[in-house]
Amino acid sequence: MAEEIENIILEHLKRFQVGQDRIERKLEEVVTRLGALEVSVASVRRDIAHNEENTAAMSVRMDRLNERIDRIERRLELS
Repeated sequence: MAEEIENIILEHLKRFQVGQDRIERKLEEVVTRLGALEVSVASVRRDIAHNEENTAAMSVRMDRLNERIDRIERRLELS
């Protein structure tokens, strides 16, 4: 009887170990995928920052063009 109980306990422990192994493999996969997502988010942030830089540069150029047009209009007495 004690041997049967021991065998049952060992079988349950083996099943727990298999489940634990599966959980550990899945956790490793999740950690790897999370790392890849973090890299992707950093890349997106860099792209956004680059676009904002370009937008600011274009805004400065537009302001300069507007100033030049205003000067030309004043010289030609169009405004």
